[in-house]
Amino acid sequence: MALNNLACFALLVVTLTVTLASANERTKTVEFNVKPGGAVHTFSEKMQWLMSVGLSDDDSLFSCSVWRPQGKSYLFFTQFKAELKGAKIEYASAYSQTAAGGQRDVTLKEDEFTVGDSTVTHKDGKFRAELSKLTIIGRTRHDEL
Repeated sequence: MALNNLACFALLVVTLTVTLASANERTKTVEFNVKPGGAVHTFSEKMQWLMSVGLSDDDSLFSCSVWRPQGKSYLFFTQFKAELKGAKIEYASAYSQTAAGGQRDVTLKEDEFTVGDSTVTHKDGKFRAELSKLTIIGRTRHDEL
């Protein structure tokens, strides 16, 4: 059966809270699973997607990447949303394909997703259901004394 004929749909929702960590805990990469079916799924341990979260040395920038290391996802996402709590988004990009097997990252078209102060989300009617990577860099909010 051709990949395009598969009825695979998924919803990706990533919510991240920025907290300050010690120097040896600034970056951690873990796997998580995304399943077809159009339902919201919770994070679990053994999975096919990776997430990397990091904090800059001066604690001012927070980064998060979620990606499929095999390159292109076999899932057709009906929608996606990533939210940073405690940080304002400075940069974000979404990709239909990640660099793997000699391929390069392929960015989604700008009209397929929108970047707000704290969220990155698909655009209804424009998103083509292809998501293989999401990268966000946010500036942490520090309360001054």
